[in-house]
Amino acid sequence: MRNRSVAFKLFVVTSVLILVVFLVVMLAEGLFFEKFYRSTKMHKLEQSIEQFADRYTEEQPKGRELSKLLGTFMNDQNASFSILNDRLERLNLNPYFLEMRTEDERKLTIVIPREGLTRESIPQGLKNGDRLTVDGIFMDQQDTVMQPYTLQPEGAAPEVGLVRVSGIITEFLLPEQRSYNPFYQDALIDDVLREWSGLHESYLSNLRMTGTLKTEWVDKWSGIHYVILMQSLPGSERYVMVMTSLQPVGEAVGILKQYSAFAAPIIVLLVLILSLVYSRMISRPLVQLSRSAKRLARLDFSEQPNIRSKDEFGDLSRNMIAMSTNLDVALKELTAANAKLYEDMLEKDRTEQLRKELIANISHELKTPLSNVKGFAEGLQDGVAENKRDRYLTLIASETDRMNSLIGDMLELSKFELKAVRLNIRSCSFLLMVHNALDSFSHQMESKGLTYKLHLQGEGDYLVRADQAKLEQVVLNLLSNAIRHASTHSTINITLERQLDGQLRVTIENEGSPIGEEDMDRIWDHFYRVERSRDRKSGGTGLGLAIVKHILDLHGSEYGVRNTSHGVAFYFTLFESRGNNDE
Repeated sequence: MRNRSVAFKLFVVTSVLILVVFLVVMLAEGLFFEKFYRSTKMHKLEQSIEQFADRYTEEQPKGRELSKLLGTFMNDQNASFSILNDRLERLNLNPYFLEMRTEDERKLTIVIPREGLTRESIPQGLKNGDRLTVDGIFMDQQDTVMQPYTLQPEGAAPEVGLVRVSGIITEFLLPEQRSYNPFYQDALIDDVLREWSGLHESYLSNLRMTGTLKTEWVDKWSGIHYVILMQSLPGSERYVMVMTSLQPVGEAVGILKQYSAFAAPIIVLLVLILSLVYSRMISRPLVQLSRSAKRLARLDFSEQPNIRSKDEFGDLSRNMIAMSTNLDVALKELTAANAKLYEDMLEKDRTEQLRKELIANISHELKTPLSNVKGFAEGLQDGVAENKRDRYLTLIASETDRMNSLIGDMLELSKFELKAVRLNIRSCSFLLMVHNALDSFSHQMESKGLTYKLHLQGEGDYLVRADQAKLEQVVLNLLSNAIRHASTHSTINITLERQLDGQLRVTIENEGSPIGEEDMDRIWDHFYRVERSRDRKSGGTGLGLAIVKHILDLHGSEYGVRNTSHGVAFYFTLFESRGNNDE
């Protein structure tokens, strides 16, 4: 019901507004249109007189040039122009003319008189180069100026007393865009001046005082109203007189009133129909948007309003679609954030458990060697046999080295976790690094009967871009881990593979027991050992792989661990170098 009420309100308001505007326009046309037309006509004529006066003052035309200037303004303004002398007498100027080149190459001027011809007497569509035949009377002794009687392309023999001349039009100025009978209107200026014959002095005094004269005049024969403007020409005792008809506005106003009376019922009917269509067209997207808003209120984002218009409704529809999309994304992100928060809480619990394990591990790792050192020291204080003193001192030094190694690894690991380590990237030989590491572990490998194999892809030093000291630490830790967990009398395989993306893939594989799936992700944690017994004889501080993880992360390497058919393989990647030492 509410949607229909919106459409009904739009229909009523639109209809009333349009009808009110229509009535106001009709009333204004009936009351003010004629006055507005007269005012506009007067203003236009005043501007034309000023333009004519400026050109007259600037060019000072005479004779034919003055006639051409006069004719041009008459055509442009659809008005009759005349120039009067200081006694308000009309100068003998014929603004319209034709110039021809006759068959005997004479130049002939055809003067178009104000009386004796109508516009229909002149052939229409004339242009320079057209051939024309004129019957008329020569007006000078040299037979160069003629007053025409008829103008025609071709014709029979001329009437008695007329001369026929044929030739090519070279230049002309004829009535254009003028009223129905411009020659008759131009001749009416003489009638106006005759009526003013007894009032010349009063008109002249008024012109000399104000410089302009505005009045209206009625043609007694036709009853048509004319407006007349006069203005003095600067620098001379001459005046320009302009006369134009007001008949068109009267006819227009009368026809407009008849048209309004006839068209009013049709317009009212069209207004009602169009208002109804318009109200429904406007309310339809509002209804759709209202339904979409209800769905959004229920957090239902499955259906969106499909309004394709490029107006405010289209913008509102697109904004609602964007809003619903953003709400949907926000809800999904909130759900994901809640899940992430839940995971973070689990991670926090796991971290707390690791912290407890870390404290327990540190306590365990430090308590045992400290207890041993204390026992050996007490034995020395009690004066043990001489043959045991050297052994006790060696064990005290060994346990001290082990604690130093543990504390050093813990300090190194804390630097990585605090992001306080900066790499010194340079080009270095990875193959040389592997050989040096293998040489340092030769004693341990001999004691377990271990051998190694290097699997190389191609030749060269296998240059990589890395921090050499940190990378050596990675190789030493991984080889130490492999040797520690390798079965006796087995082989450690070291593989170097060049990849298409410019990286070197390193794999260190030992033969031995596999790692359980539950331990795969935790072996990189602090103090985590696969051996639950924490047998100290197996060596290591439990921090080596955690340090390896941080170093490889800083190098942007891909790394991991996997079980193989014979044991366990650790792998990582490095960016190869072309031999320069730049970062």
